[in-house]
Amino acid sequence: MVYKNFNQQDFNIENLPGENKYPTTISKDKCSHERLVSKVLYNNMIFSEPLTASEQVTFERPAPATMLHFNPEETNLGIVTCGGLCPGLNAVIRAITLSGLSTYKVKNVYGFRFGYQGLTSKFHKHTVTLTPSMVDFIHEQGGTILSSSRGSQDIKDMVDTLVKFNISVLFTVGGDGTQKGAMAIYEEIKRRKLDISVIGIPKTIDNDLSFIYRTFGFYTAVEEAVVAINDAHTEAKGADNGIGLVKLMGRHSGAIAAHATLASGNANICLIPEIPLDLDNLCEKIKKRFEDGKDHVVIVVAEGVGQDVLYQNKKQEFDASGNLKLQDIGLFLKDEIPVRLKKTGVRHTIRYIDPSYMIRAKPANANDSSFCLRLGNNAVHAAMSGKTNCIIGYWNQHFTLTPIKLAVSEKKGVDISSTLWQAVEEITI
Repeated sequence: MVYKNFNQQDFNIENLPGENKYPTTISKDKCSHERLVSKVLYNNMIFSEPLTASEQVTFERPAPATMLHFNPEETNLGIVTCGGLCPGLNAVIRAITLSGLSTYKVKNVYGFRFGYQGLTSKFHKHTVTLTPSMVDFIHEQGGTILSSSRGSQDIKDMVDTLVKFNISVLFTVGGDGTQKGAMAIYEEIKRRKLDISVIGIPKTIDNDLSFIYRTFGFYTAVEEAVVAINDAHTEAKGADNGIGLVKLMGRHSGAIAAHATLASGNANICLIPEIPLDLDNLCEKIKKRFEDGKDHVVIVVAEGVGQDVLYQNKKQEFDASGNLKLQDIGLFLKDEIPVRLKKTGVRHTIRYIDPSYMIRAKPANANDSSFCLRLGNNAVHAAMSGKTNCIIGYWNQHFTLTPIKLAVSEKKGVDISSTLWQAVEEITI
């Protein structure tokens, strides 16, 4: 995805007011000058000479600082996990907790339960004090030990809770809606002139935050999605003109569907939200494949596909976070494809698999678990050095600091002119 109309100012990271005056608890050789001053180029490809201003834009890198903004002995960290489940949530909680308590020797790490709801005066009584023993093995489990929820809460009430618990840093683990909430919390903190940092850790299984190449849980989701596609392939091959239909996550982005299609090699059709659903074309592809002597077809569909078709003559509904409630494209296609094929006299057997909630509840795989650990560590480094109103991102093989405003500026999707989508088209039908 190519972003335009931005400059270096958009990438600059805010610091809390005041001088960093507390010596770090980390050995000085781990706080090298190189780590402190290095930047990450947004563009790693040259499109023009001389370089344009946008081609010279850089991200700041998170790193341990030699002098800290917060006195570790008086510092309380807070963690909140919001939105749907995603592989790696517990690994992030563990990384923040251990980095705070073991590396920086902070006073307390609090876990606010049930998402932003846990920051309200009504629910903060459920807050837990996290300890190393409590988080020791949680990265091996799916879900989040802090639980989660959707929906917005009263911003002033949440900041009151931060003050009540004497929180120095709030870590917000969540996606687009969560980070917009984090930005609102930051604005209220700034209005009150409070010395509290807000650091986001991007959690979106669909990998659809802007200016962030990768979010945790995505590769675990792709790995598990491949299992479902291969099972659908087995089912389809075991039937007369078998159709295996698999619905995967992807409200706005078809990234999981596209990558799982490539990784499996057993999908014949991939439907993503970035391309309008054409039922006539879809059924014609299935019909032609059978006419060409192929005995099966496997279809992968992202959950956000065809919502315009499904909402025809229906009033749109929204969830607690203001997101459109998705109609079930998988069940719709499971019923609609047989009806259309029957009219053309094409015999078939259809099998439908929806592994979505099973995938969301999985523990992170080795790749994602390692990634989560580094996300959490870098989040604590950034916070203790006084950074705020930013997200720990990943770009050009480096961890970055990305302003929250930039990350939520627009939804990232699959670029259908990219080599990624070209590869999908090459290996399907």
